[in-house]
Amino acid sequence: MTFENAETLSQNKEALSACKALLYQLADDDFLLAYRGSEWLGLAPHIEEDVAFSSISQDTMGHAVMFYQLLEELGEGEADRISHLRTPAEFRNAILLEMKNGEGSYVEKPDYDWAFAVVRNLFYDYAKMIRLQSLKSSSYEPLAHMARRIISEEYYHLMHWEMWFRQLMTSTPEARERMEQAIRRVWSDFGGVLTTGPEGKQIAAAGLMESEEVLTERWIQKVSAILNETGFQPEGEPGMKSGNGRTGEHTEDLTEALAILSEVYRKDPAAQW
Repeated sequence: MTFENAETLSQNKEALSACKALLYQLADDDFLLAYRGSEWLGLAPHIEEDVAFSSISQDTMGHAVMFYQLLEELGEGEADRISHLRTPAEFRNAILLEMKNGEGSYVEKPDYDWAFAVVRNLFYDYAKMIRLQSLKSSSYEPLAHMARRIISEEYYHLMHWEMWFRQLMTSTPEARERMEQAIRRVWSDFGGVLTTGPEGKQIAAAGLMESEEVLTERWIQKVSAILNETGFQPEGEPGMKSGNGRTGEHTEDLTEALAILSEVYRKDPAAQW
């Protein structure tokens, strides 16, 4: 069964509910990671990277906006309100993606971890590309169309982070050690990105996206290839050390991030910008 538009999808309550759950995951993941990326502005290793990372973060925020707009079309309210006025417990992003870039803050002596940024973004973009490839055949046609549009940008994001990953993994002993630490950290919480949450079975049953198990296996194969290439493999399966954001579990990092992201909008939600 395919759903041509919001009206036809709304006639199937189970599929509608599953689609909304999936869109919140997709949108919130991109929204938070784009924000963390924006915090590197002026702090990246060199000026060319400053420009490149800013562009990637802008693309990613644009993808989040597109997913929020689909939610708006499905009756969830205005996209700006969805992204800025929900409480932290209502967000469905993976906890790994809300985590701070490092110690300190952007304004007050940030001590950010570039290895963590590289590994988090690369592993996430592998998962995102795998989801997008699956979404190209989504039963909800507006979502399938959107996935095809986003993929063209995602290729360049992956090329960028793969370059950094290989460079740092084969650089100095210090760089290698920091990268291995970052891989272990990201690995311990990446299960939170891979899970499709309590609605996962309904999402797959409605044909909106393939199952969590199928997509996870593809991700493991993809990540294992570049890990084997660079001679490192973390132990065990990807975990959810910090909790499951798909069920509304979050950290204080998200609360602080949302306070900054929504500060201006909350002052006058009716204002036209």
